[in-house]
Amino acid sequence: MEVAHRYLPAAGPAGVGGGWYDAIPLSGARVGLVVGDVAGHVTGAAATMGRVHTTVAALAALDLAPDELLIPLDDLVSRTGAPPSGPAEAEDQALGVTCLYAIYDPVSQHCVMGRAGHLPPVLVTPDGHAELVELPTGPPLDLGALPFECADIELREGAMLALSPTDSSKAVRRTSTQESALSAPRSPGPGTADWTGHATG
Repeated sequence: MEVAHRYLPAAGPAGVGGGWYDAIPLSGARVGLVVGDVAGHVTGAAATMGRVHTTVAALAALDLAPDELLIPLDDLVSRTGAPPSGPAEAEDQALGVTCLYAIYDPVSQHCVMGRAGHLPPVLVTPDGHAELVELPTGPPLDLGALPFECADIELREGAMLALSPTDSSKAVRRTSTQESALSAPRSPGPGTADWTGHATG
């Protein structure tokens, strides 16, 4: 399996944003792939992004399924999004938080994923056909008490899965760009990203 990413700096006045992504090693040679976004290009969005990113990494270590991981993550964002008591807390409120979490198993060549208000990923088949993955639409984080669902797809050898904090439909038109990016070094982390992807092979 190969992992690649493309990073674009935030365009807001503060130069920071809430887009983030990561690849998390799991037991049994599996990999957790996560991408998310916090609305806005201010320091508050970046701070919320940092907390959500850290929490996902901690929950992934518990070997939770995507729908199970999104429940406590939703609780965290709900607490963060409580009415602010002052200007500092108002700047750090969690508003418009989305996330997509996937677990890929290279042995079975299956990928289980769930999303909270996030756009679905793009699957590029070995023959080059690209399409949006049919994935149940979960509510954005911070709504509370609403269920999340998972979908299981097969990723055959040579296939590629592209995840984006922004508009995944644009990734359908970026197949050649994604393929060239697979030679880039892996260094996922917090920030504003254009897309991330992984391939089996």
